[in-house]
Amino acid sequence: MKGKIALEEHWAIDETINIVGQPIAAGPFWEATRAKLVEFREKRLAGMDKNGIDYAILGLNSPGLQAILDTKQAVEIARRANDTLAEEVAHNPKRFGGFAGLPMQDPEAAARELTRCVKELGFKGAMVNCFTQRGEADSAIYYDLPEFRPFFATVEQLDVPFYLHPRLTLPSRTKTYEGHRWLYGPAWDFGSETATLALRLMGSGLFDEFPKLQLVLGHLGERIPFDMWRIDNLMRTMPVKHTAKRTISDYMRNNVHITTSGQFSDVPFHCALEAVGPSRIMFSVDYPYEEMEPAAQWFDNTKLAEPDRLAIGRTNAVKLFKLDLA
Repeated sequence: MKGKIALEEHWAIDETINIVGQPIAAGPFWEATRAKLVEFREKRLAGMDKNGIDYAILGLNSPGLQAILDTKQAVEIARRANDTLAEEVAHNPKRFGGFAGLPMQDPEAAARELTRCVKELGFKGAMVNCFTQRGEADSAIYYDLPEFRPFFATVEQLDVPFYLHPRLTLPSRTKTYEGHRWLYGPAWDFGSETATLALRLMGSGLFDEFPKLQLVLGHLGERIPFDMWRIDNLMRTMPVKHTAKRTISDYMRNNVHITTSGQFSDVPFHCALEAVGPSRIMFSVDYPYEEMEPAAQWFDNTKLAEPDRLAIGRTNAVKLFKLDLA
């Protein structure tokens, strides 16, 4: 399929590419990935052309701004990163858009920066990693806390999506991975950490307070679509329940969109499709951590009604992000 739009495509600046916490921070794969993260105008575009990807929205690499302990520094680097991305997008606005990187260490500053990015830089939303550190290396601050409610009010008012992206669990909280280092990375920890925060956001009543707010999750919903029925069923029978007014499946079908990033397989895709419907799924790659060619070849050939392929590959994103690609 030609004309695809990809939404979880990464880039970096020096201040974020060298932050401690990368799961693959050494060796040939990481060195090649580092080079791809900072390159826009040749290999990235050539790959998009070869694989029928018309447009990509770019977001900062993980853990990015959320791993900067000093709040003032996070605010300064966020502004510098967003300005850098805006300059790159301006070179090729028909091929690239931007997600704002935000200093979630300071919710008020994050709201101001998102407002600037949307109104002045033309960014399409925000991409934020699933918890932030502040002040101390062993801190993990989650966005369902009351201090973030005014921030989400700004997101809803701006009417832009909030893309919740994975990052590694803090090392001090990984006892269950001892002796199994392979679990501590994208293969497992990324999804479990992000799913937990997404469920915290839904269960906290965030979408009851801000019903127009739209959340985006990568990797086919970080495994939540598979467990939606079980969660809802247990909330009907268990004595301890979340405080939200509606079921998790209701929020997944009305306030959450999911992308195919890093999940190029028919079985999980069709499970997610059945769980949330074609209007809630969008194509993505997760470049450069994943390659464009297998993502595109799988999506172009998976069994799917052609109107749904067009919606998932392109028009859902055009609608959600209000893209003018004529």
